[in-house]
Amino acid sequence: MSMASTRPPEGRYGRSSDERADRTLKIVGAVLGAVLLAVIGWFGYHYVGQNEISAEVIRFELTDDAAKVHLEVRKDAGVTGYCTLRSQARDGEEVGRADFRFGGDATRIDEIVTLRTKSRGTSAELLGCHAE
Repeated sequence: MSMASTRPPEGRYGRSSDERADRTLKIVGAVLGAVLLAVIGWFGYHYVGQNEISAEVIRFELTDDAAKVHLEVRKDAGVTGYCTLRSQARDGEEVGRADFRFGGDATRIDEIVTLRTKSRGTSAELLGCHAE
């Protein structure tokens, strides 16, 4: 004996509720994906396009009361600003922090700066640079 089909004939009653829900989910997912891409693009543009100063620590040397940091700064000509450096001890305590100012028409500044510390640090890191 054959089993009778419990499905309605195709095309006779329109879309099922599952098909409508799938289509709605696809549309919502596409809209949310487009919004996410737009937000990421906006933040990326403002971070890269509007940032006039970038810097990196090339190397550092630690002593008992200071950290000598080789800092390389790239900026637009005529921009003045500052970079903030800090040093931390082995337990994570901050033992030194300072802002180093720069300006002028040079677009690349390669300098060794001295960060005074209250005790021996284990690291020297660049927290960020800002234009004035």
